[in-house]
Amino acid sequence: MEQNEKVMRVRDSLIHILEKAVKELYPDVKVATSLIIDNGFYYDFDFASPITDKDLGKIEQKMRELVKKVNPADELKNAGFKLDKIAGAYWEGDEKNKMLTRIYGLAFESSDKLTDFIKQREEAEKRDHRKLGKELDLFHIDDKVGLGLPLWHPKGAMLWRVIEDFWYQEHLKNGYDLVRSPHIGNKELWETSGHWGFYNSSMYPPLEAGQTLKDKQEGKKAEHSEEYLLKPMNCPFHVQIYKNSPKSYKQFPFRWAECGTVYRFEKKGELSGLTRVRGFTQDDAHILCRKDQIENELKKVIDFILFIYKSFGFDINTVKVFLSLRDPNNKEKYAGNDEGWNYTEDVLRKVATEKGLDFTEEKGEAAFYGPKLDFKIKDALGRLWQCSTLQFDFNLPERFDLTFINAKGEQERPYMLHRALFGSFERFIGLLIEHYAGAFPFWLAPVQIKIVPIRENHNEYAEKISEQLRKLGYRIDCDIREENMGKKVRDAKNNKIPYTIIIGDKDIEVNKISVESRDKGALGQMSLEDFISRVR
Repeated sequence: MEQNEKVMRVRDSLIHILEKAVKELYPDVKVATSLIIDNGFYYDFDFASPITDKDLGKIEQKMRELVKKVNPADELKNAGFKLDKIAGAYWEGDEKNKMLTRIYGLAFESSDKLTDFIKQREEAEKRDHRKLGKELDLFHIDDKVGLGLPLWHPKGAMLWRVIEDFWYQEHLKNGYDLVRSPHIGNKELWETSGHWGFYNSSMYPPLEAGQTLKDKQEGKKAEHSEEYLLKPMNCPFHVQIYKNSPKSYKQFPFRWAECGTVYRFEKKGELSGLTRVRGFTQDDAHILCRKDQIENELKKVIDFILFIYKSFGFDINTVKVFLSLRDPNNKEKYAGNDEGWNYTEDVLRKVATEKGLDFTEEKGEAAFYGPKLDFKIKDALGRLWQCSTLQFDFNLPERFDLTFINAKGEQERPYMLHRALFGSFERFIGLLIEHYAGAFPFWLAPVQIKIVPIRENHNEYAEKISEQLRKLGYRIDCDIREENMGKKVRDAKNNKIPYTIIIGDKDIEVNKISVESRDKGALGQMSLEDFISRVR
């Protein structure tokens, strides 16, 4: 804590020194707001004439001169700092206001810490999923298709399929049933669920489904208006599946899972690769259960979440959990009553404690219909990513009047749990790309083995090997392009393919293959059977 306070003091002092330096260099400047942020600080200025990143060196030098002059505390003398970049920023974040110039600075308690941060950031830039997504030919986002709507290329779609197949298999093993729902729903559905009033800032306006596009273009009015909305969540559809038939206490719990694509409004400037999109697929599930089953079901979901993380190569000991609670001073943002909120918050707190989760409570971060546990995992660079969510909902069963016949033959209200393990496929794949720097483990790689014939007369043998491996279920790329072997092998390395099989005269003569490993280098010549036993 003392170290953190020291860094905060350093950053606060540097904000004032930046202001003084800028005023000395640009007397006509007007100052706006400043803020300490992760890894440094920023300051917004209104310059009479625009400045660029090239001017940062001059400002930074002036700051260093001022540090020496003002005889600051020793902790500031020893700090390493660097002006990082400039960006545009509206006054008070309002697009209607004037655009200001924001200067970002990095600041740490020592030059070593600054150097380490810069190195880590450089590594993060190399791993950026947007950059690797293009280099590895996984996906792209096309303005003509629409902002925030990724297009998955064959390799990216295969990566998705491998992950989704694993997801389905594990859900069936864990007692889930699969359901499916449409992409749009009647306005009345969203009014009943509460999304119409509580979630409208994240939803798109209704579309008129009572007439054709042609009718609309010709200015005709719909004879019978039908208003539908793109779904931002899957839960109301699953609720309606429940309501389709009477339920008995003996049937519980119901665990229904769906990889369902949803649509949420995001401002243009907030979209970012796969991590912030407008259309995304949630690995969603809803568990409807009796009150006596709640704690056990919550614990099962927590175990499932940690299993998923471990399966994809993450250290579950570094998982951070946040218990999102209702803001007691702003209750109108939430559906339901105090009794329901107090009960569900207490249960989540109890379960998180009993499971030994490293959790922090956050007031005001709950969903409008109930509290939740948010799980964040660390990637290879130690950065936290928001992934799984486990939400406790007592509101939707009430709003939709869900009931079952209990052991006494009476009507009783079930409880509902919402949960997503990945969060969304898009965000989770973005995380995986950056965690592995595109070098996916063998089981996950969209192309597992690349086969490279040296010359055209080796193609037939190479295709024979490809066919044998494909029949065994391996994902193969047989490169029979009219390119030299060196380029083909380089392409395999650049695409981070786990294994490359090279076929030449000597391999054909002895009915063997020559193998190179992405991670271990040349493995030499071996039989196809030996290779299969190695990678199985």
